[in-house]
Amino acid sequence: MDGYHKKPGIKKSSLIIGRQPIIEAIQSGRPIDKILFQRNVTGDSIGTIRQLARDNNIPIQQVPPEKLHALTKANHQGCIAIAGLVQYLDLQQVIDHVVGTGETPLFIMLDGVTDVRNIGAIARTALCCGAQALIIPDKGVGALNEEALKSSAGALERIHVCRVNSLMKAVDTLHLNGIKVYASEMTATKKVFDLPYTEPCCVIMGSEDKGVFPGLIKICDDVFKIPMAGDFESLNVSVAAGIILYEAMKHRL
Repeated sequence: MDGYHKKPGIKKSSLIIGRQPIIEAIQSGRPIDKILFQRNVTGDSIGTIRQLARDNNIPIQQVPPEKLHALTKANHQGCIAIAGLVQYLDLQQVIDHVVGTGETPLFIMLDGVTDVRNIGAIARTALCCGAQALIIPDKGVGALNEEALKSSAGALERIHVCRVNSLMKAVDTLHLNGIKVYASEMTATKKVFDLPYTEPCCVIMGSEDKGVFPGLIKICDDVFKIPMAGDFESLNVSVAAGIILYEAMKHRL
């Protein structure tokens, strides 16, 4: 059986089939998780879709025709979009909004977190602890599908979600706006209690197996660790995020 049939996040009701429907969906502001292009597909409208995807940070994936045929029997014209459940927002606009309302930014950035249940749980805790935004890359992170939404208890529909094409550029944007960026790193000497959470800040959470990408670590303002009893050094990423976010809220109360 084809992998696309087994993928729980893709339902027929979420498919946008054909070139003009995809163009109209993007232009109307409908959330799009990704666009699947048949390999070597051409045409003026394909160029239009590519440009719209770039402008809106929508990932494009090249697939063989069998993938598209497995998703629909309709005339897909070489492209299918997967509609999203979450409205993605521009990072700079979110920063401007948060600062404009008089709040101190507290953001969470996810690097390589692929388990959608962890993403949902992090969004839920972030909202409960006063964080205003979740920053995710357009590739290498779990899809914000129905399972993620369920795990978040609806928080993904309430917290600002910023999807960016480069976490490195996102850090640059945060720095330009006076927001310090910190990364959770097991080898750090500074502890989670020692961060200046009352200042505008963003915390990067990495995957449980690889941690935060070294390039991101280098451009962070500081790194910290969560001290633990004994020599057991493995926390679930959503649990670790919960500890950090609660500590931040405690400093801000």
